[in-house]
Amino acid sequence: MIVLVCVLYYQLLEMARRLEMYGVRLHPAKDREGTKLSLAVSHIGLLVFQGHTKINAFNWSKVRKLSFKRKRFLIKLRPDLNQSAYQDTLEFVMASRDCCKIFWKICVEYHAFFRLFEEPKPKAKAVLFTRGSSFRFSGRTQKQVFDYVKDSEFQKKAFPFGPSQSSNGHQPSPINAHSSPLSSPLFTDAGYVRTDDEDEVRRKKCPTDKAYFIAKELLTTERTFQKDLAVITVWFQAVLGKEDILPDSVRTLINTNYDPVYQLHQAFLKEVEQRLQQWEGRSNAHIKGDYQRVGDVMLKNIQGLKQLTSLLQRHGEVLVELERSCRASQRLQELCREFEQQKVCYLSLNMFLLRPLHRLLHYKLILERLCKHYPPHQDFRDSRAALADISEMVLQLQGTMMKMENIQKLLELKKDLTGIQDLAIPGREFIRLGCLSKLSGKGLQQRMFFLFSDSLVYTSRGMTADNQFKVHGQLPLYGMTIRESEDEWGVPHSFTLFGQRQSVVVAASCVSEMVKWMEDIRMAVVLVEQSNRPSTDLLSTSRSDRKEGGVEAESEEELSASRSSLERQSAQRGNTTVHVCWHRNTSVSMVDFSVAVENQLSGNLLRKFKNSNGWQKLWVVFTNFSLFFYKSHQDDYPLASLPLLGYSLTVPAETENIQKDYVFKLHFKSHVYYFRSESQYTFQRSVPLATCCVVLSSVVW
Repeated sequence: MIVLVCVLYYQLLEMARRLEMYGVRLHPAKDREGTKLSLAVSHIGLLVFQGHTKINAFNWSKVRKLSFKRKRFLIKLRPDLNQSAYQDTLEFVMASRDCCKIFWKICVEYHAFFRLFEEPKPKAKAVLFTRGSSFRFSGRTQKQVFDYVKDSEFQKKAFPFGPSQSSNGHQPSPINAHSSPLSSPLFTDAGYVRTDDEDEVRRKKCPTDKAYFIAKELLTTERTFQKDLAVITVWFQAVLGKEDILPDSVRTLINTNYDPVYQLHQAFLKEVEQRLQQWEGRSNAHIKGDYQRVGDVMLKNIQGLKQLTSLLQRHGEVLVELERSCRASQRLQELCREFEQQKVCYLSLNMFLLRPLHRLLHYKLILERLCKHYPPHQDFRDSRAALADISEMVLQLQGTMMKMENIQKLLELKKDLTGIQDLAIPGREFIRLGCLSKLSGKGLQQRMFFLFSDSLVYTSRGMTADNQFKVHGQLPLYGMTIRESEDEWGVPHSFTLFGQRQSVVVAASCVSEMVKWMEDIRMAVVLVEQSNRPSTDLLSTSRSDRKEGGVEAESEEELSASRSSLERQSAQRGNTTVHVCWHRNTSVSMVDFSVAVENQLSGNLLRKFKNSNGWQKLWVVFTNFSLFFYKSHQDDYPLASLPLLGYSLTVPAETENIQKDYVFKLHFKSHVYYFRSESQYTFQRSVPLATCCVVLSSVVW
């Protein structure tokens, strides 16, 4: 009986140790702007919560002084040389002076216990008058407790888990009479808190087969895909239901083409979740081999999808009809724009419309990895049959998919540009967008260039509410020649574009960017000359608005206001690919977009900042050249996002003291993030996908 109680106590401590909010008491407060927050204190330092989400943490090593004045709780921080915008004192307003003083006392006790080597000595009493509080922590500190456990003569005795031999009168006693009550299972013999690495053998053992991790990737990405479908079938439909402005034909088109797909994938997700539970041994089925497979479930789902091929072919029609309805109704256009500003719509609305077509590519890649790993295996036959079916569907829908991806990209660019007309016309294809420097009489001016199949358009960032880019000029590709001109102008990585009406000298940020631009422009020129089709005029502004002198003077002010970091919150259209390329001084091609569509990933990652001590477990979705962070996969919208274009990918050096496996590092200027995968398979999948984005800058491996 004593053994059972001890085991239960140990399991209770183990469970409590892994709960993030265990022992954390929230104290209501407000910041200087009046935002409702909650303050808490733990062994690592002060914590700031918004609701039940931790949004900030101040380590004890960074805190210089804690004080309060009436209802104001003050935190004075030590200077941080790595941060340019350093704030010395943080101020929070609490409900009353008593609440503020109580929280201050708790902070004093926590700080003394976890940071001091010995119990603080009481302050000498003043003879005439006192100043400040005389409150001090009394009792042993954490180090003193560790030293006591280490130096005492206490010795652990193993509990007998087998039947005791009471027949010979030598029944072992599980508890030493001289044992200390401080000897918790959380302490090791060395006298320190046991870490996760030392506890690895006590964790739940998961399957190590690669097929299991492939199936788990199927599950995690299916959860994200299910939420993406819900954006159209649930959230967008709810917004449209409030106002009867969408034509009945378009509403019927959306319902009949997306609802059956959504219902099919709901059932498929439940089957995959149940199969993974059986695979991990978390269900009543324990017959080895029967549940360690996923090909049969995928084959069943793909056969159901084949029956919906006609609906998938019409998803492009939904995109076109919705755009036509928006042009006809100003209110519908505003409604769609307002919906895209909601947190649940973390991508453009048109991208969600094409998600079912993109999901077919994901199934194909997953099944290819599964078949490559399997033979010989009992699940190989079902996986190969499913791969054959999905390959046939992808081949059948590939033409529709490529056409719709181009239209979707043109429609998205139309929202980012002002001063342009009829961008999404039949026959025009998007090729590349990116940042180049244009040489003028006032020197190099930062410009955003857009390369299409018939013309090259250059713009600058405007001062509109939607952060749109203002079109300054158009260079028809027909008859254009291109030549390197670094020696001629003395500008690194520069080249000259000779058009029929004008010539333009531009410079790239690096050699690789220059090579990409020159290759794509030359290819586009060859194609437009083979088609023998003249370029159409894209500009809708008057000629007086396109004078280069006035443009350059205006862009100087625009550039000074556009160098803010993309990591902070901004307007809805502030983190599009166009704006990221503008800030990171890089470019992206249509080929890059197609690769990003095929390579998407979801799952749990552990994130660590450069100056933080612990790792935070987050649900991360990798898509559209960005990482989107969720608290868990059940959240409806992301908490934050990190655009990866321009970031460098490396592995941590030994001097960075990251003593963990499967860790990769992303850094851009002073921004550094560490990400830790849960398994070698996830690490091998995450790094190449992130490389697809950061390879535009540099990769050190």
